[in-house]
Amino acid sequence: MTVPASPPAGIVRAVIDTDTYNEIDDQFAVVYALLSPERVHVEALYAAPFHNELATGPEDGMLQSHAELRRLLDRLPQHDSTPVHHGSRRWLPAPDRPVTSPAAIDLVRRAVEADGPLFVVTIGAPTNVASALLMEPGIADRIVVVWLGGNPGYWHRAVEFNVEQDMHASHVLLDSGVPLVHIPCRNVTEHLRTTQAEIDRFVRGNGAIGDYLADIYAAHFPDHFARSKVLWDIGAVAWLVNHDWVPTVAVHSPLLTSEGTWSHDPRRHLIREALWVDRDAIFGDLFRKIAAMI
Repeated sequence: MTVPASPPAGIVRAVIDTDTYNEIDDQFAVVYALLSPERVHVEALYAAPFHNELATGPEDGMLQSHAELRRLLDRLPQHDSTPVHHGSRRWLPAPDRPVTSPAAIDLVRRAVEADGPLFVVTIGAPTNVASALLMEPGIADRIVVVWLGGNPGYWHRAVEFNVEQDMHASHVLLDSGVPLVHIPCRNVTEHLRTTQAEIDRFVRGNGAIGDYLADIYAAHFPDHFARSKVLWDIGAVAWLVNHDWVPTVAVHSPLLTSEGTWSHDPRRHLIREALWVDRDAIFGDLFRKIAAMI
């Protein structure tokens, strides 16, 4: 069985699929990718759907994520020409029925036309990516999906926000055989915590984007006393920047049950799963890159 490769040396081609307005970690992850041109060439940004208290439904979540991506690029003028595409306006109606969107169409085009692997960093519900795989299954041989979602294979509960938002799409990623790097939440990216004090010291004051990130961090909690915040999604970008900071092992792709748990079958294809993260190295790299904006 073929195991997804680690990122090759040099600069990798990537697209970022993100439910950007869902929380505040996506914004940090998108900025981290854009500010890492020595390793990541971000070809396009895709707005993913989400539904929580910040959105009336998946379409509204996607549209708000699209608007948030534009706000980020407005504060990063050197990247304001990066294409931003609308994603799916609804969840997959079934595991074999894609939802066509500009994001899914663009992903298929980029995967088919270009040389070399395209890394697809998916830090939300994987609706857009799953739709592209269903629309053109052949792209599974031309992309590597780096998915921040779910919990480790040993965890008693498989699902978290990104998985349970679109269970059909999650099944597609796990069952299609596409090269997959699974970046779990609990006990892995859960360690990517920072505080108001760190953000004020190392992010605020570093250009328009630094102030914006600091402002949304400050507004996330009404009281930051003795409190930290996980920025889960930067872990997926960090694997591209330096895979030694997010070490992985080969595991058999787990089965996602209807109860939201994992089931395991050694006959399944292999994927990579992250074991832990080097929290200090990742935040140090991110903070230095933001500081370089001034």
